[in-house]
This record gives sequence, structure tokens and C-alpha cells, in this order.
Amino acid sequence: MSISGTAGLARTTLLTPRLDALLRDHRGEDVFRLDADTVGVAGPALTDQILAARPATERERPTFKPLQGRSIPRTEAAAVMQAIGRDVRAALKKPVPGRLDLSGQWPHVGHVHLRDLILGADPYRLRILMDRTLELTPKLTWAVIATGAALPGRLRPGAPATSIAGLTAKAANYNERRYAMGMYRRAAAPVCFTVSTLVANAYWLGAPFDDDTPNDHILYESMRLLPPSWNLLRNAGPEYPALDDRIGPGDDVLLLPLLSHRDPALWDDPDDFRPERWDTLDPDDHPGYLPFGHVSERCWGRHMVMPLAGMLLDILRAEGVTVDPRQTTAKVPLAGLLGVDKVRLVRGGGGAKPQT
Repeated sequence: MSISGTAGLARTTLLTPRLDALLRDHRGEDVFRLDADTVGVAGPALTDQILAARPATERERPTFKPLQGRSIPRTEAAAVMQAIGRDVRAALKKPVPGRLDLSGQWPHVGHVHLRDLILGADPYRLRILMDRTLELTPKLTWAVIATGAALPGRLRPGAPATSIAGLTAKAANYNERRYAMGMYRRAAAPVCFTVSTLVANAYWLGAPFDDDTPNDHILYESMRLLPPSWNLLRNAGPEYPALDDRIGPGDDVLLLPLLSHRDPALWDDPDDFRPERWDTLDPDDHPGYLPFGHVSERCWGRHMVMPLAGMLLDILRAEGVTVDPRQTTAKVPLAGLLGVDKVRLVRGGGGAKPQT
């Protein structure tokens, strides 16, 4: 396990060896070989060209890859995202309870709060699909889905539930219920996972925050240092060797925001958490900055993630929550969603003796 420092705070962020090796060996490089049939790309100009060369295929789209061997057309994907979007907008309109205590271990605390806020009216067989332990293995996820789909009874059309749950009401048989429940998890879980992780990252990297620092700037900066997706895969295709002869006809291309987000040629003090840099930078067109993908195909969840994360930051900042000063170390597991694990947040400070 290697170390990545955070300037100005007595906290150490521990990256897995693979992530640390990428930063150590390839930061500042444009194109480099990762293995016999994979080329890494971190240069912003070539990254733009590769992502603009063609749309992502169905197997390159993280949320809407084929499900149970069934392709998900963009019309269906759009309908699903519109449904969860309606649920998020409804959740954002709910009044915040006074003195809401969100201290505890993050991102778990934030995830549970969001699950209950957005999906609390849904049947248990659906809400259980939001459990973070299902991330351990797809087999566990599908075992829970299979059990839920086999149980008697189902959501009736018009029942008091979310829009995303309403899509499962149309399922007429066991296989359709399995598919609908899989889509529910595909669409709803990443929203709660991503938002709670972004807020945990922000607090670990930069809290306490100046009162006049906007939430958006805090989030942009935390996504720079720990991008929600640290890599974007594009499978081999004829478009890519034509762009750069270092890419062979059989090479997959791994685009690496992890590296471009910390490239010294693109950022002043690239390893420092400096939300004030966004006073003058535009997150939509800064070279190499891809927290929500490329301009040609932005992440559809972007307009849900930012308002929800801002809402959580408002609550935490109003309640004077900060990182427990006894915690000096946090790990970043190797996962698709890059984030610190088990960050302890406390109200109004913490105890004395530092511990990891």
C-alpha cells in the first residue's frame, strides 16, 4: 500500500498499489503501454479525440451494459434515468429535519440517508437492492434479486412508490421481474453510492471548509483528486490506430482521468486540495478534466449527483460536522467508483489521541 499526500492537513490517503503505481510511473505521460493488448492514454488532446471518435458501445456503458443477455436500447435507458430523475427531484423538495445528525462512518451514513430519502416508500424487496454489501460480488446481487423476484405478490400499478419502482409494476412474470429489479439496482444504487462517496471524499480531502467556499467548488476539487471513474475503457477499434500510431489495431484503450486530473502540466499544485482554483476554471472545458465523462457523451446522472451532494454538504456544514481528528489515515480501495473508505465524521470536533 502506497501513500498519496494531502497538503495542509494531517491526513494520509492510502492508494492501492495499482493506483499508486500508475501515478508514480505514468503521470505526465500522453500515451503508454500497460500490457500486451492495452494502451493507457492520459493526454487531454488524444483523450478528446478518442472519446469523440465514436459513441460508447453497449458493453462500454457502465450503467446500461446488457442485462441478463438483453441489450438495453437508449430509449429504455433514457426512460429509466428519467424515472430516477423524477424521484431525485421529489426528494430534493422534501424539508430537511431540524438538527439532522449525519455523523458516523462515511460513505455508509450518507448512502443510508439517501436511500431512505429517495426510495423510502418502496417495498423492502427493492430497497434491499441498495445495500452496499451487494457490491462484494455480482453473484450475491443476483441471488438477492432472484429471491425477491420469486416472492409472492408484486408492486401494483398506482401503489405509493417511486417512479423507478413503478417500472417493476409492469413486470408480468418471474423473468421480467428479475430484469426490472436488475434495472432498479443499476439505476438507483449508483446515485446513492456516488453521492455519498463524493461527499466522504470531499470531507476527507479538505474539511474544515471556509464558510465562503461554494459547495460546487468543493465537489469539483474532490472529483479532481479522486475522480468518480478513474478510468474509461474503449475496446479495440480501427478508429484509434488512425489517431495515434502507438495504438495497435488490437489494443484496447484505457483512458485515465486519474492521471490527467493530477498532471502538473494542467494543474498548479496538482496534489493539493484547492477548491479556490475553480473560481477561475470551468469544469466543463478544462483540459483533461472528466469527472462526468466527455462533452460528446456526459454521464446522465450528473444533474442528480451534484444537487444531492450539495444538499448533503449543506446539512453537514450547517451542523458543524468535520473529520474525526483522531483519524489520520484512510484507504482508497481499487474499485470502479474511486473513494475513501470508512471516514469518521463527527459533530464539533473529536477526541485527542490520533489513531488510524
